Amino acid sequence: MKIFHLSMECYPVAKVGGLADVVGALPKYQNKMGLDASVIMPWYNKPFFYNHDFELVFDGFIHQSFHMYQVQVFKEKSNVLGFDLYLVKIPGLLDRENVYGYWDESQQFIAFQHGVLHWLSAMQIRPDILHCHDYHTGLVPFMIDNCYEFRFLKGVKTIGTIHNGEYQGSMDWQMSSFLPHFDGWKWGLLDWNGRINPMAAMIKCCNAFNAVSSGYLEELFYSFQGLEPLMNQERQKAFGIINGIDTEVWNPETDDMLKFNYSKDYAQEGKWENKKVICAEYGLNPNLPLFGFIGRFAGEKGADLLPEIVRKSIQETNGSLNIIILGSGNQQIENELKTLQSQFNINFALDLGYKEYLSHQIYASADFLLMPSRVEPCGLNQMYSMRYGTIPIVRYTGGLRDTVQDISTGGAGLNFTFPGADDAVHAIKRALHIYSQKDLMKELIYSNMSFDFSWEKSAKKYLEMYNY
Repeated sequence: MKIFHLSMECYPVAKVGGLADVVGALPKYQNKMGLDASVIMPWYNKPFFYNHDFELVFDGFIHQSFHMYQVQVFKEKSNVLGFDLYLVKIPGLLDRENVYGYWDESQQFIAFQHGVLHWLSAMQIRPDILHCHDYHTGLVPFMIDNCYEFRFLKGVKTIGTIHNGEYQGSMDWQMSSFLPHFDGWKWGLLDWNGRINPMAAMIKCCNAFNAVSSGYLEELFYSFQGLEPLMNQERQKAFGIINGIDTEVWNPETDDMLKFNYSKDYAQEGKWENKKVICAEYGLNPNLPLFGFIGRFAGEKGADLLPEIVRKSIQETNGSLNIIILGSGNQQIENELKTLQSQFNINFALDLGYKEYLSHQIYASADFLLMPSRVEPCGLNQMYSMRYGTIPIVRYTGGLRDTVQDISTGGAGLNFTFPGADDAVHAIKRALHIYSQKDLMKELIYSNMSFDFSWEKSAKKYLEMYNY
């Protein structure tokens, strides 16, 4: 079975969030199952391209409205990621530094999808599956069945994965001029509430689709930014598949980003050694429990609650804990956290931006990981933390409720229900009580590190969906 994954992100080529981790791992594990999985993504002006050997496998042109653009496709030659990687370069559109944030990104995404299908059609490459990740590639199922230019691909099975339904790519109908020609009477397949909605188009036109956890799938039926009626209408082809994690990359025994490696049998000792290093670097007391947060400063992540969580938890416990935060995004949240850092510098460390190596070190050093998410389709951080023996403190929502059970019900994590600072601080106080019980901490660490969140199980479920 030949599968092409279409995505804007793929670790380690270009990463903004969890989408990159999924696309960087799933095809590798599919290939281990005997499938033939590849990734197609845009070309970015990033180090990965210059540090690896690529060959030009296609050079052509597409029309976007009244403009003609060159389309180049580069293939990585050594299979360094465990799957074939193709980068689509369109000078003037797909040749930039960043993945998102440009004023013309709707045109960028359309051009990427157009360019991919033009290349496949021109070279007579017909896969068994086109797997479209999030709304950025959501127009592909419509295009291959309704655009004359891609008649060769008509009938290819299309799969859609909803990584985050908060973002749907809605755009004005004027953007239809950038689409390859299609019969005007098919406009309803693209439309939702008078606008082109790529997420809605993907759900309408694909053969099957999934959300990245069963819990999140159920939430989408009643909370999906206006697409709830469509979800219920297309319920029969919806699947919930929890993401896995790449256990080769995320392995505390072999992780070269850690100062000290460790196994689950010696986790407390290994975590202590890593904790001493990170606390020394940030001026924290290693004898206090360390709570971490890693992620974007976005409302869906509950990041706006962080300043109040930091202030209340330190004040209400008389400074009997440490907190380290790695992230960036919202300027106001950044400024509030900077102020708190100067106020509580002996208990609170802040590192703005995203550093892959530091995220690994925090997972290995922290005793607890905070995830106060309002929305969490799957969540990977809680799985990374458990893999490294760090106890997750999560809001009971989406994929978090699928993966983290509270210790009161036999699990190895801590849950809270309401997305607010008070509930999060209450959970932190519960964590402090647990931390004071050394035998219980040892048991929870061992238990968390014993969970199997590998991609093998999830990859099998994707195959079941492909065969739907």
